[in-house]
Amino acid sequence: MISKSFIILCSLLFGLAVSAQAERPNVVIILADDFGVGDIQAHYPDNKIATPYLDKFSSESKRFTNAHANTACCTPSRYGLLTGRYAWRTRLQEWVIACYEPPLIAKDRLTLPGFLQESGYDTACIGKWHLGWNWAGDQPSQMVEKRNGLMKLNWDFTKPIEDGPITRGFDYYFGTHVPNFAPFTYIENDRVTIQPSEKYEYDPNEGTVMPQGFAGSPIAPEWKFDEILPEITRRAVDYVHEKSKENDPFFLFFSMTSPHEPVVPSAQFKGKSGIAPIADFVMETDWSAGQVIKAVDDAGIADETLVIFTADNGHSHYTGLEELLDAGHKPSGEFRGHKSNVWEGGHRVPYLARWPGKVDAGSQSDQILSLNDTFATVAELLGESLPQNAAEDSLSFLPQLLGESEPPMRDHVISQSTHGEFAYQEGLWKIVFLNATGNLNNDRGKPRRVELYNLDRDVAETTDVASQYPEIVEHLTQRLTWVIARGTSRTGPAQSNDTEIVIDRTQTLRWGPAL
Repeated sequence: MISKSFIILCSLLFGLAVSAQAERPNVVIILADDFGVGDIQAHYPDNKIATPYLDKFSSESKRFTNAHANTACCTPSRYGLLTGRYAWRTRLQEWVIACYEPPLIAKDRLTLPGFLQESGYDTACIGKWHLGWNWAGDQPSQMVEKRNGLMKLNWDFTKPIEDGPITRGFDYYFGTHVPNFAPFTYIENDRVTIQPSEKYEYDPNEGTVMPQGFAGSPIAPEWKFDEILPEITRRAVDYVHEKSKENDPFFLFFSMTSPHEPVVPSAQFKGKSGIAPIADFVMETDWSAGQVIKAVDDAGIADETLVIFTADNGHSHYTGLEELLDAGHKPSGEFRGHKSNVWEGGHRVPYLARWPGKVDAGSQSDQILSLNDTFATVAELLGESLPQNAAEDSLSFLPQLLGESEPPMRDHVISQSTHGEFAYQEGLWKIVFLNATGNLNNDRGKPRRVELYNLDRDVAETTDVASQYPEIVEHLTQRLTWVIARGTSRTGPAQSNDTEIVIDRTQTLRWGPAL
């Protein structure tokens, strides 16, 4: 006969097990590609692109209105999100990883998925990688100054592709390295799934901003650019349903390929906006994110899943921005600029977090936040400490996420443009270090211009007040220089950068020399 005390003990142990499980929620991060801070209609009701899925998700989430990507373009933002470290601390000082270039994340660097693996999570990345691989070929993958300078060399797609996602913390990967870079095919784990045995033929009628420069590059037979987003969406949904049936928690990084170019809305979205193909693609992006969120709900795991929606940078300026503005849609909202530049519209991004019962639905925070901070926040959520030489620029915002009355965890944020220009925001002040003319190659080695903006009075960054507040300029310059020199934004011992970082003049090389 089972004693009463035994039943009580079992109940207590069961309660502890449930509690422990509740402290290890599933984590789903949905990262849109080139999605502006103004592109969610619920946040800017006067804007013209319908986003019903993200509107609903916003009402269920906490919205962080002062969130920033660490750089206003693809590769560096992904690096910061997955490593908790500013990408400009690496040798990559401008632009992105070009086709066939090696990994930006070092082999020995702890990543968010790797950290979660160690905590018993199943981890998957589905979608765009854009953080480099070591490709098999007649030559090794290497860092070259010429953009896509490895494009026309010989590569062997029948062999494993080394040092990709499954060596950087992910148990599973499926996607396309970059949708507008060769080779045009899918990759699963470390293998090309369909051999790119044909040559890409440029067709301007296939979509907007098609990869003309890659004409003649390897492409899989019958490859359709407009099928990429539906395919990775389907696989992300399937992954959620599959893992929801298992006991261990999971981490899904759904790294979207839209609305980045090539702008290729699928058949059900073509013309749907009544504005332009790029608006159709934003609508499809909303749908895609919505399907993954819906999968969490349909699987019955919403209460035990932290879902984050954000973006890698602002809306692109070369995929139909003028058509959107003419229609009355402002992808950057009230902010100046767009993808690539150092203005707020380039790096300020939407950041929504939903965890029913834990995060107050419909709440809002205007505290400074970096995509880098996601790593430390998840670590604190699990009750784990990060080593000093990992996630150097990640600060936990868990108290703010959970609505606890805590002081701001971060008093500044650093952002960068595609061309390597720096911005440093502290409180209401923002200082920017701009290349002399905007022509990167002509500006190399030349002194940068310094401008200062009061974001409290001038959120659109229309008036440079550097000459009126020289003491503020000096203070912010010293602070930026100090954070760079320390190699970390966190307290504790100083860390190391991978190359020399300069702020007062334009860098001379895309890949800085290793220290």
